[in-house]
Amino acid sequence: MSNSTSFSFLVTGATGYIASWITRDLLAAGHTVYGTVRSLAKEDKYRHLLRAEQEHPGKLHLVEADLLDEGSFDAAAQSCDYVLHTASPFKIQVKNAKKDLVDPAVKGTKNVMRAALKSPRVRRVVLTSSVAAIYGDNIDIQDHETGKFGPEDWNTSSSLEHQAYSFSKTEAEKTARSMMKDQKEKDLITIHPGFVLGPSLAQRKDSTSIDFMLNLLTGQFKMGAPDLYFGFVDVRDISAMHIQAALMEGGSGQRFIGITESTNILGLAEKVEKSFPDVYPLPTRILPKLLLYITGPFMGLSWKFIRKNIGIAIAFDTTQTKRDLDFEFRPLLKTVRNQVEQMRSSGWID
Repeated sequence: MSNSTSFSFLVTGATGYIASWITRDLLAAGHTVYGTVRSLAKEDKYRHLLRAEQEHPGKLHLVEADLLDEGSFDAAAQSCDYVLHTASPFKIQVKNAKKDLVDPAVKGTKNVMRAALKSPRVRRVVLTSSVAAIYGDNIDIQDHETGKFGPEDWNTSSSLEHQAYSFSKTEAEKTARSMMKDQKEKDLITIHPGFVLGPSLAQRKDSTSIDFMLNLLTGQFKMGAPDLYFGFVDVRDISAMHIQAALMEGGSGQRFIGITESTNILGLAEKVEKSFPDVYPLPTRILPKLLLYITGPFMGLSWKFIRKNIGIAIAFDTTQTKRDLDFEFRPLLKTVRNQVEQMRSSGWID
């Protein structure tokens, strides 16, 4: 990717799964990136970003910042044309939903938005939201005549007690939009990825997405997989969506859904098997829903979650994304193959 005009971007949580690709792609296009990290002392966390700077024409500035440290993003934002706010906790099982999910997501968003609003240079904020801010449970699809979730939909069924991660993403987006509505100098666009897959740039396995693939490939679901459907997307496509949304003409306020294909865990396993036949102990059958009601609570799945999600297929309307960003998604088969290849080359799996 190349760009005749270079800009300066603030990328929050630059070492993250998605943010690492955004940082790399911006550097490849010749832009300047101010990437925030929690600690500059922990070079092993961001060494891959230093390598990306060496390999590409752009310039990287790493800045210490914390989502809950008010003002820690201000100085970097003063030097940037665009803010790409990707930093937010992605944890499904937590002890304290408010402390571990909602507070970092909402307070962190306030902190970054304030920095953007204070900066005379920032033109636009692109916020990494999620399809979790569009729907809470798969059963919500039954309220749609079209049978597809779209950018106009909002999650109204999640709470601190049920689907707390989805609730945190919804509240964070609402916060960002509320802070933007009383001014006209800057605008906001939100990106809504589904379940993100694809190769990782960092040699870290602590991403929920990567952990899921490791479990799939090492036999966690060998005896059978829950009939749970997701909308999947390639991490490289989500990176491209952020950058194109930042640089597009107009588009203020839009919500862009990032989904390549919707399928269940078994469908994903079939794609792995197609690229790597007879290599991994993959599931070949669906676990009965009744069995999940018995075993689910031991896996952190409540009866309410099982009732509202298991066995319910979902679909998404990405017309706006493809039209307004002039975008085409990678096939999920390619995403899965590339991710497994990266995991093998990294020595995470055989």
